[in-house]
Amino acid sequence: MKRWIAAVPLVILALLGALFWGFALRHDPHVSPAALVGKPAPKVILASLGGGPASLVVPPGQRPVLINFFASWCTPCVQEAPALMALKAQGTPIVGVAYKDAPDKAQAFLDRYGDPFALTLQDPRGAAGVEFGVSGVPETFLVGADGVIKAKHSGPLTPDDAEALADRLEQERRAAR
Repeated sequence: MKRWIAAVPLVILALLGALFWGFALRHDPHVSPAALVGKPAPKVILASLGGGPASLVVPPGQRPVLINFFASWCTPCVQEAPALMALKAQGTPIVGVAYKDAPDKAQAFLDRYGDPFALTLQDPRGAAGVEFGVSGVPETFLVGADGVIKAKHSGPLTPDDAEALADRLEQERRAAR
């Protein structure tokens, strides 16, 4: 009887291990929840990188915009910089948010890798990131002319990702007319 009692914790541990292992096989670590897609973008006021307050919100009736959360300490942000610069060259409006970063470091990052942003805002404590549900940088949101988040992309934008977002943005522009 004592042997059975001693084996119970091992059996429970084995069952828990099998359960967690089964979850890990079905869980894609690249998928992040897009809970705010389809909902109004949070209303956030931040300081611009140049100083002074600016709104991160797209007022209804304005043109659609991409909002990109980035940081100077973020290696994947360096990888996506060329894709963002290509979007800028196509005339895509992008708002940058320096997430949990010092203004001088964010500016140095933009000076080194290019500044694709029409407006760059500071989020030194990550409060706007929390409001948008940012799980890590880089993350990019497409906000429609109606102020509703239409899409979210987690991780660095590849040229194909950037093109897909640009196409979606153009669809949003046409729909807003």
